Amino acid sequence: MKIESVTLREIQMPLVHFFETSFGRVYGRRILLVSVEGDGVRGWGECVAGEDPFYSPEWIETAWPTIKRYLAPALLKNGVESGRECAALFARVRGHNMAKAALENAVWDAEARQKQQPLWKLLGGTRREIACGVSIGIQDSPEQLLQKIETELAAGYRRIKIKVKPGWDLNVLEKIRARWADIVLSVDANSAYTLDQTEHLRKFDAYHLLMIEQPLWNDEIYLHARLQKAIQTSICLDESIHHARDADFALETGACRIINIKVGRVGGFTEAKKIHDVAQQHGIPVWCGGMLESGVGRAHNIALSTLENFRLPGDVSASKRYWKEDIIEPQVEVRADGMIPISDAPGTGYRVREDLVQKFTVREETWRAGTTL
Repeated sequence: MKIESVTLREIQMPLVHFFETSFGRVYGRRILLVSVEGDGVRGWGECVAGEDPFYSPEWIETAWPTIKRYLAPALLKNGVESGRECAALFARVRGHNMAKAALENAVWDAEARQKQQPLWKLLGGTRREIACGVSIGIQDSPEQLLQKIETELAAGYRRIKIKVKPGWDLNVLEKIRARWADIVLSVDANSAYTLDQTEHLRKFDAYHLLMIEQPLWNDEIYLHARLQKAIQTSICLDESIHHARDADFALETGACRIINIKVGRVGGFTEAKKIHDVAQQHGIPVWCGGMLESGVGRAHNIALSTLENFRLPGDVSASKRYWKEDIIEPQVEVRADGMIPISDAPGTGYRVREDLVQKFTVREETWRAGTTL
């Protein structure tokens, strides 16, 4: 398909409730949205880069110029026949996976709309509904955390994940298990621990967790293999997995038993599918993590989660958990049984509310084919 224009927007959306991890607390999100137009259709993508370079070296102020100077010109000059061709087209740029994913995923969406096909089918998905879990950030008190867990369980979510860090871990797990002995529970450390805390991490085994996600350094695989041998709880790797080669190495070395695939973090649908396939070949389940996305990124997560090996509940929760008013319609809703049904409508199955996008936009640039960027 011929891409005629690329538009990049920064929108700012306040969160319904603050979200805190071991990196800090946020009350709102600066989000980069990408739209591509060609052959009479428009596709949308979302860059999951954060406001600061804390979770990743990428952040909004690296993603914008990377898209503007390198990725958008490459796409407008060369064109692609399908979304899967974007990865090779962008390969000259090293890293910057979040910037690449935003543009590639927009092309996948446009391709699906052009073909009048649901995005999930274009990706090769098979699930007609997906199971949902929920991620709960660090709270002001254990009592506030328990109240939030109670609310999410009542809403039907099938897996509770809490953020942990030294000083906010075993004490809150004890309170959770004292109240709910049998719920599916996992924790996410976001690299808050080190290998010399192995004895402390071994104490997590007593709480019968589904997983402990990314306990050690974000760029480390081998030391996670050493830790996995020392603890019973399954390690899930997230930040350490940038591409399929990382996944293969992690599984060959026994560094994890579960992988979290974030399509916006690994470079787009093409690489996400490859990681999915590697894990499936190893007999290891995957699930889809969230990055506080708007409805645009949330819709992409839903489509990805229809692939066969997404066997564990992901972080694809309802729009209303994060936003008073999401920028898509219908908004993402989770049924009382903790499932999201999959739409057969073309593209993501959700319509972007461009009136709200415009309302939240604080900067915008458009580049067209045949012009100098």
